[in-house]
Amino acid sequence: MKLSLTAQKIYSGIDKETTKLGDLRKIAKQINKDHDLAMELWTTAEFLPRQLAILIMDKKRLNQEVIDQLDDDIQKHELDEQNQLIDWLMANQLMKDKRIISLVESWRNINSKLQRRVFWYYQARLRWMGKTNQTNTEELLDLIEKNLIKEEPQVQWAMNYTAGQIGKWQEKYRDRCISIGEETGLYKDEIVAKNCVPSYLPEFIRIEVAKLNK
Repeated sequence: MKLSLTAQKIYSGIDKETTKLGDLRKIAKQINKDHDLAMELWTTAEFLPRQLAILIMDKKRLNQEVIDQLDDDIQKHELDEQNQLIDWLMANQLMKDKRIISLVESWRNINSKLQRRVFWYYQARLRWMGKTNQTNTEELLDLIEKNLIKEEPQVQWAMNYTAGQIGKWQEKYRDRCISIGEETGLYKDEIVAKNCVPSYLPEFIRIEVAKLNK
């Protein structure tokens, strides 16, 4: 697709070596919302223009069909970029509309691994935002115990993170979440940078609970 003059000007100003997320946010703030322009930038199939596109999309024009197409496109990226783009889409668009959140809540068993990742990341997000009175916690833990090891790595991380958030915020389930980590051994050998919290559930929960008790 040939870009319009506006899209070409914006695209030409993005440098994959020097442009940062803060730069993209400044550009997006100047544009505000422009869904058609977003879709033009999306057609470049490049990582940074697609990150900008997500920021200026109109959430009112997102539905399951459109999300499925975005998902298909994202899966053509390298793994790390896939995760960043789908998480960016979640944070900047999918969580901004109750109508779309209702879609997210239906993605537990959807074929798309990226949309399943969003389902689980959303469940974790509810807990870290203080909404711990969810009625589905035991059901989620049952699913994590049953499916964690055999899930796709991208989904696996989000499921594990959900267990971590449950263990952090809901003392009633803390021992159970720690046991999940001990029994699966998932991320036990992970090496993390200084001041980063490991994903291994016993350590994650220990460190995060200690922060709460300071």
